[in-house]
Parts: sequence; structure tokens; C-alpha cells
Amino acid sequence: MNDNVKSVITCDLDGKVETFSEGAVTLFGYSEEEVIGKMRVSDFSDGQVVLGHVIGWLDESVKKGKWEGETTFLKKDGSEFSARIKITPTKDKDGNHIGYCGVTTPLDDKTPDEVRPKIDLMTQIFTWVVIMRLPFLSATIMPILVGAAVAKFMGYTVDWSWLGLTLLGGSLLHIGTNTSNDYFDHISGTDEANYNYMVPFSGGSRSIQMGLISAKGMLNVAIITFALSALVGIPLIMKAGINILYLGIIGFLSGLFYTAPPFRFASRKGMGELLIGLNFGPLMVAGSFLVQTSGDLTHILDAALSGIPIGFLVAAIVFVNQFPDHDGDKATGKNNLVVVFGPEKARIGYVFLIAGAFISIITLALARPGTFPILSLISLITSFYSIYTIKTLYKYYDNRLLQ
Repeated sequence: MNDNVKSVITCDLDGKVETFSEGAVTLFGYSEEEVIGKMRVSDFSDGQVVLGHVIGWLDESVKKGKWEGETTFLKKDGSEFSARIKITPTKDKDGNHIGYCGVTTPLDDKTPDEVRPKIDLMTQIFTWVVIMRLPFLSATIMPILVGAAVAKFMGYTVDWSWLGLTLLGGSLLHIGTNTSNDYFDHISGTDEANYNYMVPFSGGSRSIQMGLISAKGMLNVAIITFALSALVGIPLIMKAGINILYLGIIGFLSGLFYTAPPFRFASRKGMGELLIGLNFGPLMVAGSFLVQTSGDLTHILDAALSGIPIGFLVAAIVFVNQFPDHDGDKATGKNNLVVVFGPEKARIGYVFLIAGAFISIITLALARPGTFPILSLISLITSFYSIYTIKTLYKYYDNRLLQ
């Protein structure tokens, strides 16, 4: 490699490559056609380097005007090379920050091991948080807690150890769903086709694309977590009866085949959204309730109804994630509702889901006060934030500012 080679790459604020110099072609091995508008600058670095360092480098370049240092980069063939890079923010004619410019020169006198940025323990932990999409476990935790709360309200005693085991089983099932979905989205080419993803509103973790884990590794994580959820499910079935097994099977099959062939529920024009709402709403609340009541079905309808508002809200989260993924989903036949109606028209779907959540709360409080005390209407305070999110979606549905 020649020290005289100089790569100049510019990108927008999302990291999407806008210019790719001849030196960049020589250094990285890609053609301009392969890169411009189709790749991100993060694609040239190891995923853990991106998580642990690159974000900080970009931040420092904005604060101080530039960042300079040595690091390793990845060529098209997957091989590493050592280099020195200077990152500066780019601005428009009015002085607004619009992106970054990276000037890279190879280092022939240093090996990649000598300049590779250190990956600390927190970055390693965060890597697994990203791979398993752990922040989204709130969609599992909330309905399980509601199920226990309904049991308590109906006069049953909440057993905290069984609640913890329910949370563990539900979380493992959710992680298995997340990782299997990422694996099959990778296999189908959906994630590779999605150049316009936006963080945090993107459907997958992109861990495979970032090199944080291999496709085989992702599949193994899915298999292991699904298997562990089944093991945790055994004592839950013994405690609450055969209905827990049925609910677990429904959750497993709908989670696995959300993106896996032959069913690919997420591609069936609303089937995926419906299953998300049912699984993370009425079914999960009912399952948690059954564990606390040792399978007593006396108030199971009340438990299931309690999950309706949560189901609407979780479906709304998944729905809004489909907007930045629209192009990739459409290109690979993942016909969710945003693809079916198009991003502009599909915005009304988000309004219906949010409205459905709050209307169901009001309806249940008025129709079944024995289950839903009037005090539950205090949750309507959050509708003010929902108005804000709706306005944001309507304004930025096709823009990076949807965050």
C-alpha cells in the first residue's frame, strides 16, 4: 500500500456517503457506484469500533473543528488496513452543519493490531444490548406487569418469584423473536436493501450488517434463547396449566414466522401488525394473569381486555419503525402496511393505533369499572405526548428528523 494514496469521503449527518474520491476507490476497493448513496461511512469500520469510538470522534470533530487519529479500516474484501484519518464537519453556505469529511491515508509502517482502537467492557456489553435489542423488552415487561396487577386487583396474591420467572420467560421469547427476525431479514436481503434506515426508528438491529455478529451467530442466539424460553416455560405450565403452553406456542410461532418463510407474517398486508398487537397485548397480559392465579380462568376476560391498550401502543411502535425501512421492505416484498399504502398515506394508520389505545382505555373504564377504575383515566395525560409524536410523524415521515 502506498502512503501517497489519499482517500477523501464526505457524508451527510446520517453517515450516508455523498462523495467518494479516486483515492478512496483505490484504498477501500469499492467503486463510486457501489458506495455513493448506498453505503455509510460506518460500513468501513468494525462494528464495535463504531459503537465505542466513531460516535465520539464525530462529536469531537464538531466541538473542536476536527478529530485526528489512527485506526483500522475494512476493505471490500474484508481485510483490514491501518490508517490515519482526519475528520472535519462540513457546512452549507449558511454555516449549518450538514455532514462530515474524512481524509484517510494508509500507514505502511504500522499493522492493524498496533492501531486498532481498544474495545472496553462497556462497549462489549453494549454490543449485546444492540444485538438482542434489549431496550425493546419494555414491550414484554409492561404487559406482564399489567397481568400481575389485574390479578392483584381481582383479589389474588402476587407471587414475586413467579412474576420474575414470567418476566424471564417472556424476555427470552422476545429476544429469540428479535434475533430470528434479524437473521431472516438478512437472509431475504431486506436489511441490505435498506439504505435509508434511521436510528432509533428502524425495525432491526443491523448487527449483522455492522459486523457485530455473523449471520450464523445471530441464528444461534435465536435458537438458544428460544430453547431457554421453553425451559423456563416448563415450571410456568406446571403452575398455571396447559393454557400457558398454548399461549407460548402462539408467541413462538408468530415471533419466528414474523419474518421467516414460508409464512413471513410481516409481509402479509397487516397480519404482522395484528399479531404484534395481540401477542404483546391481550395474550401476554392473560398469560401473566394465569401464572399468578394458578390457571384460574374466572377473570381471564378482564385480563385479556386489559391488554388491548398495550397491544395498540406496541403495534404503533412497530408501525412507526416501518417508515424509515420502507424502501428496503418494498424492494424485497416485505409488504407491511406502510409498504402497502405508502409512507404518506400510512401516517393515518399510526393515528388510528394511538387513538385506539386511548379510546379503549376510556371505553373499558366506563363499561367495566369493576376491572378498570375511573382512576385509570389518568393515563390519558400521556395523550399530549402522543399528539406531539403524531405531528412529528406527519412532518418528518420521510426525513431523518423522525427521531
